[in-house]
Amino acid sequence: MPLEIVRNDITKMKVDVVVNAANEGLRMGGGVCGAIFRAAGAENLQAACDEIGSCLVGHAVLTDGFNLPAKYIIHTPGPVWQGGSKNEAKLLQSSYFHSLELAKLHNCESIAFPLISTGIYGYPKEEALQIAVLTISSFLMEHDMLVYLVVFDKASFGVSKKLFSSIHQYIDEHYVDEMETTFSPVRNIEFYHAEPIQDLHEELYDIKESNQVQKNLANLVSQLDESFSERLLRLIDEREMTDVETYKRANIDRRLFSKIRNEAGYTPKKKTAIAFAIALQLNVDETIHLLSAAGYTLSHSSKFDVIIEFFINQANYNIHEINEALFMFDQPLLGA
Repeated sequence: MPLEIVRNDITKMKVDVVVNAANEGLRMGGGVCGAIFRAAGAENLQAACDEIGSCLVGHAVLTDGFNLPAKYIIHTPGPVWQGGSKNEAKLLQSSYFHSLELAKLHNCESIAFPLISTGIYGYPKEEALQIAVLTISSFLMEHDMLVYLVVFDKASFGVSKKLFSSIHQYIDEHYVDEMETTFSPVRNIEFYHAEPIQDLHEELYDIKESNQVQKNLANLVSQLDESFSERLLRLIDEREMTDVETYKRANIDRRLFSKIRNEAGYTPKKKTAIAFAIALQLNVDETIHLLSAAGYTLSHSSKFDVIIEFFINQANYNIHEINEALFMFDQPLLGA
């Protein structure tokens, strides 16, 4: 998917470029910066940085990746948090933007970011996450690139406590504990250049999807007048949206959308089908109708489904905010 949150060690990401939360002097530091220097080979990386000299806060420079799986490293100094009155938000946004622009200039197709400035620089995690997602998603509306936000654990990830509490309450009120049908990944799958990380729970999720398709086969037989692809394309036309607008709002890779458009019998994963429902801003009934064309439905015995229903009922169709919540509840993310 174009933007994905993953739990991983950023130094092990198989992407074209990783981003280093650098200091202005481009010296080896602690935290993410120190880890990148050590993994890349501190002596060679420091020599390359010394040739550049320095970098202003909010700007970005590029070096080779040396011993990293990534070809390049982009170094960007984020702002030190000083209470929010020293232009910190604009500077942090600039760090992400200039890093993305530099990656595009070097024809990079995939990039991995840490949450810049949230370590020893003290930027509040919730606000930093919002800036990162907003800046990256705006860039992706105009450009094709695979972008990863890499975190070690939930403690380093910021999401609204109010939103988290609201979702938790909604789950308590609507979730039917018949059987846990979703998976709880230690890490989410990365797509394309990132190294796949899969465990037994993810395999169980795929088995569940397969079983659900078979269970709904009888219902599908009576609805063979319209495949998932046909129903999706009809809805796109009805809402007067373009293909590009649709797959970008759905956090879907352009190549996958092309496959869906050109293969009438293509059956997507459930999370992909739901991503299109979010992009099209369908209500719950409309979402179920779209899902049925692929053999799926929404169920109160699935925490994943209950969280999706929560956002739809709130008329919140921000797919990145939905994915932040899904990540916090250890659920698969929307898109493909």
